[in-house]
Amino acid sequence: MASTPKKSAKPTARKGALAAGAARASGERAKRRSTPLIASTGAEARVGAATTASATPTTSPRTTTSTTTTTATTKAQASVATGGKHRPRPVAKAVPTRKAVSRSGARTPAVAKPPRTPRAGTGARKASTRHTAEPKVRALKAVTDETVVPVAVAEPPTSRSVAPGIEELLTAGIAAVRVAAEAAGISSDDVERHLASLLSFVRRRVTGDYTVDEFGFDEDFTRHFYLPVLRPLYRSWFRVEVRGIENIPSEGGGLVVANHSGTIAMDSLMTQVAVHDEHPAHRHLRMLGADLVFQTPVVGQLARRSGSTLAANPDAERLLSGGELCGVWPEGFKGVGKPFSERYKLQRFGRGGFVSAALKTGVPIIPCSIIGAEEIYPIIGNMKTVARLFGAPYAPITPTWPLLGPLGLIPLPSKWIIEFGAPVETADLGPGAADDPMLVFDLTDQVRETIQQTLYSLLMQRRSVFF
Repeated sequence: MASTPKKSAKPTARKGALAAGAARASGERAKRRSTPLIASTGAEARVGAATTASATPTTSPRTTTSTTTTTATTKAQASVATGGKHRPRPVAKAVPTRKAVSRSGARTPAVAKPPRTPRAGTGARKASTRHTAEPKVRALKAVTDETVVPVAVAEPPTSRSVAPGIEELLTAGIAAVRVAAEAAGISSDDVERHLASLLSFVRRRVTGDYTVDEFGFDEDFTRHFYLPVLRPLYRSWFRVEVRGIENIPSEGGGLVVANHSGTIAMDSLMTQVAVHDEHPAHRHLRMLGADLVFQTPVVGQLARRSGSTLAANPDAERLLSGGELCGVWPEGFKGVGKPFSERYKLQRFGRGGFVSAALKTGVPIIPCSIIGAEEIYPIIGNMKTVARLFGAPYAPITPTWPLLGPLGLIPLPSKWIIEFGAPVETADLGPGAADDPMLVFDLTDQVRETIQQTLYSLLMQRRSVFF
């Protein structure tokens, strides 16, 4: 009788325990349904907070919106609790902030995200330009419109600070020139006149107060620089004696025809100085030269500036028609480069192109004879191979060149005589005479014979080559 109750007590205890466990499980489910889910992540916490806020009854008239929000939140809770894949898309952030959570689980106030510092390099330059371009423009406009920043500008040196140094330099230079002039027997008045002329020439070249004609002739350069450089050779070294200068017309066109010699064409330069200095009208001789003269770099430019032009009939006729005095040396390089053994023997005068130019323009032909030029560089040999190598008509060998090197370029101081013969008139023959080859040949031979006979006469009169 006593064991019966014990056997019946065990099933009763098991049933009580099962009932208690079921009640506990149902209570936990009920609690889980009534309590919002709090997740560890920020997104789940925000979902739980939204659920709590939506579940709280409000007095707002927008009941439909609240009910819809509660239903959506309940579905989101169920999805998160069950680990489902369907998760509501979070609402866009109004302000990019970072919410920190303390160790105790309490939230800290939101802190604004600091701006990123651009890295060094191209990206940094682009970022700085992108973020600061507009403020810089605004600041620049504000400074330009409202304020004016004074800038200190250094004043240029005045003439008062520069003039004393120039005056002292000029004074010292003039004093030195006067001392040298007194030692050379030149008066101080001549020195001052030449200095004043030189300073005036420099001023004109700096200011551009000079003219150049269509052939490149620069009269200011020729009169104040080119001819003064040649005058020491003309007066002191070669001691040129001029005869028959009155045969050159004072105005109008004229053609001077002369013999050519001297290895280097110094005779044409001395003739140019003689016409300008000895003639009462101080006329400029416009020389007609070969193409090799104008192909040489420095010599060609000097020749153009001094009034020379190409020895061609069109240029010669234009100059003669314009009333210019021209000079031609018909022997060319054959006369300049002939050996010393053939000195003062005229070479052929070509085809008489100068005579036809004079006939077409009706200007007189003035024969000119020059002695003394054959002795400045006596040619005793010719290096033909060297001449062909450099494209020159000849490569002379003289008693001083190339034996003495650069000293061999100094010409020997021979005594010169330049004589201008009686002019040969061509105006009465008419322009049509230039088309008659026999007449042109006769006039050419007449001029050549006149120059040759005059050379023989002057050689008989010359007492010495150097004295």
